[in-house]
Amino acid sequence: MSLKAVTLALALLAITGAHADVSAQQVADVVWNYFTQLTSNAKETMEQIQQSEISKQLNTLFQDNLQNVNSYAGDVQKKLIPFATELHAKLSQDSEKLKEQIRQELEDLRLKLSPYANEVQQQISKNIQELQLKLSPYAEELRGQVNQNADLLRQQLAPYAQELRDKLQENVDGLQAALAPYAEQLQQQIDKNVADMKEKLAPLADELQVKIDQNMEELRKQLAPYAQDVQDKLNRQLEGLSFQMKKGAKDLRAKLSESAEELRLKLNPYAEELKEKLRTDAEGLRQSLGPYVEGLSGQMEQKIEEFRQTVGPYGEAFNKQLVQKVEEMRQKLGPYAGEVEDHLSFLEKDVRDMVAAFFSTIKQIEN
Repeated sequence: MSLKAVTLALALLAITGAHADVSAQQVADVVWNYFTQLTSNAKETMEQIQQSEISKQLNTLFQDNLQNVNSYAGDVQKKLIPFATELHAKLSQDSEKLKEQIRQELEDLRLKLSPYANEVQQQISKNIQELQLKLSPYAEELRGQVNQNADLLRQQLAPYAQELRDKLQENVDGLQAALAPYAEQLQQQIDKNVADMKEKLAPLADELQVKIDQNMEELRKQLAPYAQDVQDKLNRQLEGLSFQMKKGAKDLRAKLSESAEELRLKLNPYAEELKEKLRTDAEGLRQSLGPYVEGLSGQMEQKIEEFRQTVGPYGEAFNKQLVQKVEEMRQKLGPYAGEVEDHLSFLEKDVRDMVAAFFSTIKQIEN
């Protein structure tokens, strides 16, 4: 099965799920993750896992990743499973071909650039310095946003612990009824603040993708005078670099969202615990709530501080990652570069571009 056959199988998938909430990225994730999982354990997969088990794994994989597709027809899924099973072998073949193609292109590019080796190295080093200057404010802004949102969350949750403590000290009748609204409000406040946090942090990662495009275009212009007659090979290398960097920005966006969600899951049990205690016998309620209320504020602050300490440095780590990618490009184009094993990033880019282009075509047909 050729890679072009992917289009047929994806066509079946997209048509059956055309009215479901399925994105090209979801489908590309399923295809690529399946390939990389089998590649990492190819021998065991091919020798020890029976075909029926592979089909079972694939069914689970598609169902887990494409849960919103409710209109899967039985015969369509039957066509998708063999396709995805065979895809590993074909991608492996294309991977080896692409590896050799990239190696040859890079060798040709190095040969063309060799008379200007010092100038090329200087231009890329200059680009790295410019990239660091551009990225630094974003790392600082991300850390500032994390600190600001953590402080805001702490300030908005703190009053609940104090109000619960006051209610207990008032010794009022109907303690369960008096405290019930606080449990629900605490839950709502946690959910709202985390949702707001996600909304504020996401644009920072999105803006980084724009900066990456700008930096890649500047690097292209800086190197173009030295790459005449091999401009297409240079462009391919820069496109691969851009793909890796923008993928890093998308991963950063996902990490920020996942970390905020983890914080929500760590804070929610405090609201759930209060609700659970309010369901207990009224006579023992005050004794049960005392230790809970006394420790509530400190425990929530600890979770928020752990979030701040963990997520705050994400920006600096991301900046180092991008700079490292450009540094690797500088070394690849140098006269003494060794064997380069980055062809998988080009293969992944091709797969994702193909899936995106196909979904775009489907939308045009629908419209």
